[in-house]
Order: sequence, then C-alpha cells, then structure tokens
Amino acid sequence: MSLVTLRTQLLRRKPLEEIEEDTPADERLAKSLGLWQLTAIGVGGIIGAGVFSLAGSVAHSVTGPAVLISFLIAGIASAAAALCYAEFAGMIPKAGSAYTYGYVALGEVVGWFIGWDLLLEYVAVAAVVAIGVSGYFRFLLEQIGISLPDWMMGALGTGDGHVFDVFAALFCLGTAWVLSRGIKSVGRFETVAVAIKVALVVLIIVLGVFHIDSANYTPYFPFGTAAVMTGAATVFFAVFGYDAMSTAAEESKEAKKHLPKAILYSLGIAMALYVLATLVLTGMQKYTEISPDSGFSTAFESVGMPGVANIIAVGAIVGIITVVLTFMLGVTRVWFAMSRDGLLPEWFAKTHPVRKVPTRVTWIVGVGSALMAGFLPINTVAELTNIGILSAFIVVCIAVAVLRHTRPEVPRSFRLPFMPVVPIIGVVFSGWLILSLPWETWLRFGIWLILGLLVYFFYSRTHSKLESNEPVSPAS
Repeated sequence: MSLVTLRTQLLRRKPLEEIEEDTPADERLAKSLGLWQLTAIGVGGIIGAGVFSLAGSVAHSVTGPAVLISFLIAGIASAAAALCYAEFAGMIPKAGSAYTYGYVALGEVVGWFIGWDLLLEYVAVAAVVAIGVSGYFRFLLEQIGISLPDWMMGALGTGDGHVFDVFAALFCLGTAWVLSRGIKSVGRFETVAVAIKVALVVLIIVLGVFHIDSANYTPYFPFGTAAVMTGAATVFFAVFGYDAMSTAAEESKEAKKHLPKAILYSLGIAMALYVLATLVLTGMQKYTEISPDSGFSTAFESVGMPGVANIIAVGAIVGIITVVLTFMLGVTRVWFAMSRDGLLPEWFAKTHPVRKVPTRVTWIVGVGSALMAGFLPINTVAELTNIGILSAFIVVCIAVAVLRHTRPEVPRSFRLPFMPVVPIIGVVFSGWLILSLPWETWLRFGIWLILGLLVYFFYSRTHSKLESNEPVSPAS
C-alpha cells in the first residue's frame, strides 16, 4: 500500500451529504426526546458531585470562599466548548457527538481516536460517579443501623476487608437496565430525577441564604489569587456533561432546532445553580470548617437543621445517579455510531426491534463499568476521565472552525458568535488543563491510544464504510 493511499484513508472525511441519509431499520434509533427532555439529560450530566461534594472540598482545601470565582472561570471555559458543540449539533444531528464532528471536519483517523478515547472516558466517568453514589448509600444504611459484610463495602485497598464495591456495581447494572428499556423511558426518568435534583439545590439556596454570615467571606482569597485557577482546573470536572447529552442527537424529535438550545440551557441552568449554591455554602460556614465530603449536609447541621442535612444526603443520591445515566447513554451512542460507520464490528450497531436502542452495546457497557466500579478505587478511575473529555473539547473547537471555513454554505440552525475567538478560548483553556495533569494520567491515556492505533490499522481502516467508496478526497 502506497503512502498516498494510506494518507487518503487516514484523512478521508464522512461527507456531510450522507449525514441525512436514512439508515437500515435494524440500525435506527427511536426519536422520542423533546427540548426539555434533552435539557434534563444535559443538566443531569452536569449537576452531581460538583455541587454536593466537589464545591465543599475545593473551598476547604484550595480556594476558600473564592471557589465561586473558580466555578465562573471553569464555566466560561466550558461555555466556549459548549457553543462549538451547539453549532455542530444544529448542523449534524447524528449520534456520536465529538466522534462524528471530528470525522466530518478533520478526517477518519481524528474521528476514530476521539471516539476511541470517549469509549474509555465516559465509562470511567460512569464508574467514578457510581462509586460516589455507593458511598452515600452506605452512609444512609449506617444511619438506620444496617451493617453489611466488609468485603462488599468497597474495592480492594479502600478499607479493611474490602474486596468489591457491590453497590457501585449494582448502580451501573441498574442504569444499563434503564437504558435498555428505551429512550422514552430514559427521558421520563431523567426529567423526574433532574426535577428532584434541581428542587433540592433550590431548597438548599433558599434555606441557606437566611443563615449566611458575611464574616465567613473574609478573607476571600486565603490561599492567594493563584489558587483560584487551580480551583478552576479542579472543578472543571463539574461543568461538562452536555457533551454526553449531544450523543443522543438522533433520538431527538427536532434535533437541529432543539439540541443547540438544550446544550446552552443545560449549562446555563447548571452554572446559575452552582454560583448560588457556592455563595450560600461559603457564607454559612467558615471555609476551614466546611466538610470536604459532605459540605452542605454539615453546613445545615452546624446551623441546627439536621433534618435538612438528611434530605440533602438522599437527594444527592438521586442527583448523582442521573450523571451515571447521562454518561452511560453517551458511551453507548458513541460505540453505536462507530460500529454503524464500520470502524468497529457492525454487530454492535444493531438495535432492539421494538425499543430501538442499542441493547447489545448497552449491556456490555453496563457490565464493564460495573466491574471497573467494583474492583478499582475511585481515585484510580477518576484519573482516567478529564484528559479524554478535554481532548474531545479541543477536537470539537478546532473542527467547528475548520468546517466554518471549508463548508460555509452548509445551513446552521445555530452559529456560534465571535469566530474564531470562542474556539481559540476553548482550545487554549482545555490544553492548559491537560498539561496540568500528572504523568501517570498521560501514561494510561497513551497506552489506551496505542491500543486504539492497533485496532484502527488492523481492523477499522479496511472495514470503514468509506473504504468501499474509494477514492475519497481528504478534502471532500
């Protein structure tokens, strides 16, 4: 094979004109999601551990009351990527999100690597959050006097006698079951659960505002102003999630119209709640007294409201479960899209004849995430997440600028403003955060990408649906 042929294969792009083509019945997804169901899925993926635990942890150890500014900085950076996602979502209403966008704008090898990357990252996010939910659930069992064997209380190395985190694994399998019931059931569940979660955060804000002591805001920068940027890098984990929601594009009734709005609405709602909640949290307690693990619960206990603290613990479980659902939805749709394009075996792209969801992939992901959540400590799994999501953000920001230049005539239901300033902000901030990650994270990420390279060259390159359409111009 000549270098010219190889280059053509690596850089061939999925033609935009093929995006709207109909798909076989057994590879077709049901269109059931409306604007507010999509928004609920987005909010469900964003609001979770960030508000219930991460805000308190960062305020206590990294920023002090200035955690509010850290959330704002992370939100602005995430908004730059969100605007890029919104333009793509209104132009390419297909499953796969960043994978599909990269494939169309930058070529097959870029699309492959970002899709391969997201397969690991989304599963890791689901596992991390499931482990977090398991911790809250075990706490509630202890509160009502239920004791269970040590071996089932956590992964090996996380405590005396721990072997396997049974509850984390069950949460993953339960989420896979919900996803397998059909996208309409998912939309209903997310809408109800997110409504409960948002109501809880609003309750926290409304009740907490009456217990704010302005003296707790002084000093505002106890760790220095530079710590605010460190805090922003830490809480960035809490301000994405809309990217996973965008993988459900094909299951939206009016994707071109609704997806851009849902992306922006979900981030806007989440950021407003984050800002108000952190303002209340750091006002209710001195930053040195905020619990890194259960900030809001201990804050309300400190002002004589233990009943509210228990409600928060229960609501946190409901709220965090929606994050597992959103990211597991995301990974199954990326896998489905890659298989339908021929880059992974097409067997995975078959949908249930009645429910029209990729049940094969769903259960494989459910079992895989359950094993990861059950056997691995949370820190080990968490280190796998940010680098992949940030890489996807960089690809999407570059791709939207490239496609605006190469295909300006393509109709766009949403056009991001201030091109190319917004994509540049997204690339620079995401790149800076990636460079701040430890070398162990880079090593694991590199190993996964090398494995992906082998899969691509020995399978995907020759099985791609575009292979049968050669020659394909890299610039098509």
